[in-house]
This record gives sequence, C-alpha cells and structure tokens, in this order.
Amino acid sequence: MEGVDRIVREVLSAAERHDLPALKGLLHPYLHWSEPRIELRGRVKVLARLAAAPPPGPPTMYELRDGQIYRWTST
Repeated sequence: MEGVDRIVREVLSAAERHDLPALKGLLHPYLHWSEPRIELRGRVKVLARLAAAPPPGPPTMYELRDGQIYRWTST
C-alpha cells in the first residue's frame, strides 16, 4: 500500500481486524462513506457496515477533518 497515507492504512488494517474501537477513533462522527451501491452518512452507520461486511479496499478519494477520515469514496 505504498503511497497511501498512514491514517488510510490504519483504517484498512482496523477494518481487516474488525477492530471497532480503533475505527471509532479514526473515523469522524459526521463521516460521508461511498462505495459502489452504498452511500452512508455517520460513523455509527459506517461502523455497522464494517462490522457486517468484508473490509473495504483503499479509497479512490478521501478527506480528513480534525485528524480523522471525514469523507471516504471507493469506486
């Protein structure tokens, strides 16, 4: 995952481990999450998706706010 920022690597690693406490610290409360056929808003909804589904791939675009992922887009 060379070229991917540290926080993205941490999110992907925590999602792979289903480490919800770690993800909670990495994801902004007002998170915007987009994947093909999935649009979610809010950390609680995204955490539920990550707990119930295979881990996501790296984003094609993301935005940080207050040191947390605020916007995550995968295509």
